[in-house]
Amino acid sequence: MRIVFFGTPLFAVPSLTALLQTQEEIIAVVTRPDKQKGRGRVLSPPPVKELALRKGTRILQPKRLDDPLFLDELSSLKPDMIIVVAYGKILPPKVLGLPPHGCINVHASLLPKYRGAAPIQWAIIHGEKETGITTMMMDEGLDTGDILLQEETVIYDGDNSETLGKRLADIGGSLLIRTIERIKEGSVRPVPQTGTSNYAPPLKKEDGRIDWSNAAIVLCNFVRGMYPWPCAYCYLNQERIKITKARAVEGHGLAGRIEKSDEELLIGTGEGFISLTELQPEGKRLMTAKDFLMGRRLKKGIFFDGP
Repeated sequence: MRIVFFGTPLFAVPSLTALLQTQEEIIAVVTRPDKQKGRGRVLSPPPVKELALRKGTRILQPKRLDDPLFLDELSSLKPDMIIVVAYGKILPPKVLGLPPHGCINVHASLLPKYRGAAPIQWAIIHGEKETGITTMMMDEGLDTGDILLQEETVIYDGDNSETLGKRLADIGGSLLIRTIERIKEGSVRPVPQTGTSNYAPPLKKEDGRIDWSNAAIVLCNFVRGMYPWPCAYCYLNQERIKITKARAVEGHGLAGRIEKSDEELLIGTGEGFISLTELQPEGKRLMTAKDFLMGRRLKKGIFFDGP
């Protein structure tokens, strides 16, 4: 089968890797344009492009999917199927209607839950105990197409969006191959989505701001879901601090107030305490709470507050 693969970030790499190991003909990879990164603002290719370059696969990087030149080039490839994994843009109708076997999406949730750009992060933030991968037939809606296959996985207490994302990416690769095999066999039937849906909007840098009035367990889930980006953060004496690991502790304290600061930072919340176990002051390395407290005279009773 002649396949065009649409994908951009690291999450899409296992799916493309799995496809390249099959007998399918991967005729092109469509990915987002290179972006400037780092202090030097050096142009860097997305992870999917890096893999395609190593494998010698044809690469297309349109700025707009409705560009007539891109649409003509895509049409000339005559794909039987288009696979989309975290590409980053909604496909226009002219692309959706192009391949005879349709456009298949690999989405990191158990649809219809967590439609949208950040399903992994929001599932952790909301305290979900399980999530999974859905393969579906794409339509013009946002993750509203008919479901082909699904596979569940547990969200462990120690998971953050990075660890869960890696596990889901691997599941996505294997489920994609099973989906294609069953489509070719004619043994899978698209099923409309049913049940309660919700939306997982893209995250912005400012979304990581901690609200200490929330319960400790809610804040721990927030820290896990926000790592590694945009990362949960707060301010102490005008200093911006990223919080990367934390645990909930029973007790009663004032929201945002430091209750203990010897070898751990115990902070009051809306319900219970939160112990900050790993953090990163602005412009400095990642460190334990003990290392952070060395050389700092933080007194019990001061508050984490606004900048």
